[in-house]
Amino acid sequence: MTRLPKALRSVRVRLLVIALLPMLVLLPILLGSTVWRWSGKVDAILVNKVTGDLTIADQYLGQLIETSGERLDAIARSVDLQEALRTGSPDDFLSGKRADLGFDFLRITRDGNWPVVQSALGGQWQSRIDVFDAETLAALSPELADRAAIPLVPTRGAVPTDRSVETRGLVIHSAAPVTLPDGTRAALVGGLLLNRNLDFIDTINALVYRDESLPQGSQGTATLFLDDVRISTNVRLFENVRALGTRVSAEVRAQVLGEGRVWLDSAFVVNDWYISAYEPILDSFGTPVGMLYVGFLETPFTAAKRNSIIVLGVAFLLIALASVPVFLRWAGRIFRPLEGMTRTIDRVESGDLSARNPPVEADGEIAQVARHFDSLLDGLEQRDRELREWGETLEQRVADRTRDLREAHQQLEQTTERLIISEKLAAVGEITASVAHEINNPVAVIQGNLDLARSNLGEAGHKADEEFRLIDDQVYRIGVIVSKLLHFARPEEYSGADRLVDPSQVLHDCLVLTRHQVQTAGITCTAQTTSTSPVRISRTELQQVIVNLILNAVHAMPQGGTLHVATTEEDGEIILTVEDTGNGIDPATLARIFDPFFTTKQAQGTGLGLSISRQIVSRAGGQITAQSTPGAGSRFTVRLPVEKI
Repeated sequence: MTRLPKALRSVRVRLLVIALLPMLVLLPILLGSTVWRWSGKVDAILVNKVTGDLTIADQYLGQLIETSGERLDAIARSVDLQEALRTGSPDDFLSGKRADLGFDFLRITRDGNWPVVQSALGGQWQSRIDVFDAETLAALSPELADRAAIPLVPTRGAVPTDRSVETRGLVIHSAAPVTLPDGTRAALVGGLLLNRNLDFIDTINALVYRDESLPQGSQGTATLFLDDVRISTNVRLFENVRALGTRVSAEVRAQVLGEGRVWLDSAFVVNDWYISAYEPILDSFGTPVGMLYVGFLETPFTAAKRNSIIVLGVAFLLIALASVPVFLRWAGRIFRPLEGMTRTIDRVESGDLSARNPPVEADGEIAQVARHFDSLLDGLEQRDRELREWGETLEQRVADRTRDLREAHQQLEQTTERLIISEKLAAVGEITASVAHEINNPVAVIQGNLDLARSNLGEAGHKADEEFRLIDDQVYRIGVIVSKLLHFARPEEYSGADRLVDPSQVLHDCLVLTRHQVQTAGITCTAQTTSTSPVRISRTELQQVIVNLILNAVHAMPQGGTLHVATTEEDGEIILTVEDTGNGIDPATLARIFDPFFTTKQAQGTGLGLSISRQIVSRAGGQITAQSTPGAGSRFTVRLPVEKI
């Protein structure tokens, strides 16, 4: 778990956070969420308003379309038209009525390509919005084709197009049934071209956006689109130039004309943002051919919201600047005493038990805590003093007891070692006495009878000379073993007189004695003799020790290896080392190699060589030790004191 920095974990910071969190964090969050919701509600109200504006414009357009159909139907059923048809002058009659009805064209036809005409031929008048191409308009009137043509103005965000002019016309297309004098049915067709029909669009704008219906600075607009081109609008491209020929954005076009859905949102209109409403206009075939738009400038509402937010922000800052110092002063009365206690705790933790809290002016709960804390520190200081005194006494007693135990342990080890040696020697003495009694006498009888048998057999005994020789060898071997046992049990009887010898010279002699075994085993021998001082020991006993160590090393290297022997002088001692590169000795065996009768050579040894060597060296005042690494070889070290002459 990540720990906060020390500065953020202080009492001052935490209390300041507690004091200022409601004012500087929670209140701004609450204020911001309120402003956000208020802004959303304002936007919703604006959308609702523009929705109502679009409804008014749509109703006016629908009423205009329906009124055109009703007026046309009234003319078709009039007596005057029937009279003009009987007299053969309907064109003059229709020409006069066209101006009275406000139509751009009025004619009688039997061509049923348009749904409205088909409905009239079927006996029912109908009025719809239709799109006439340039040829159709020119056939009706060249003036209509010229009025319908609107040059396209490049518009930001519109769908790219390679057209330069809109030649089609958006027409309120009405038709009513009429009966000709011959009894056949025809259709009275009239239409009103909406391209450049500024009176129509200004009337819609005046109905929707009356005076003072919008805040100051805003402006209501209305537009009629043919496809995505403005063909009648009060939106200004410049101050006195209407934005005829400009086009709607690609996003609005895709939703209204592409998907047939109403657009109710903010939209970029020509050169500014407007709260806009667009709805598709369907022709008599049911195809979206244009759009009806109403909207008002968004800038005043955006500015009003921005100003409201600024006023609220400034008011909040003024309130915060006035209230934060009061909160800080109240918090200071709490965190200053607590910080004093924190500093006191830090001093106590660093070892200053005399540290105490500064006096607190107020007499509240914090002051009581500070005084109680000081009393606890007094008790802690007293107990610390007592513990230190007890600790010093205990350390002295432990040191005394440890020294006594160490000395007792050393004495116990020495006594245990002597007891073990004494027990071994006693056991060997008993074995030796038994061997001398139980083995020597039978051996003597065997040897005597063997000599008697050889004498009695005479010449016939020569046939068994080999067997007699083997018996002699084995009897001799038994005698040697008994001699070694007696030598181990009572070495003083076999040692001979002590004398001064040169260990280096004795080492050279031993190498000569064991040269054959060393060479036969394929061992390389190196010798280093630097000692010159004599030691007091029997020459034959020292030879016995060295030869035993060399032969043990040879046995440890059955596949050959390197034997290194050396004598050095150091600190009043002669150090004789025998080191081999043989098989080595495992730790469990290494601990027992000097025990009597312990051997790893099975039938090839008696287990007395190293034990006798240890006794010889110990009797001379020296010490023999062994070190070994399994698989890497062994090292035997003999230390003998130098004899001063």
